[in-house]
Amino acid sequence: MKRRDRHDIAKAILKAAKLPIRKTHFMYKARLSYAQLDRYLDLMIENGLIENRTVKGKKNDETLYKATEKGLNFVKNLELAEELWKNDE
Repeated sequence: MKRRDRHDIAKAILKAAKLPIRKTHFMYKARLSYAQLDRYLDLMIENGLIENRTVKGKKNDETLYKATEKGLNFVKNLELAEELWKNDE
């Protein structure tokens, strides 16, 4: 499997967050370790690509993460750029 760059990882995270999602589900869908995910989530929240909110769970409160409109546009732009690069080869 090819090594992923930051853009691939960001795209995987944002695609996984189209609907509200827990951190553990992110780890599985984006194939990241907890430390990697934490680092990327902090950066993405800081830049307005993902929003988080706390909801009441059955036992404890839980934090859910969801891609913002800005985050979804970022994914579209990345995919557009990838298409341009493919056509250039």
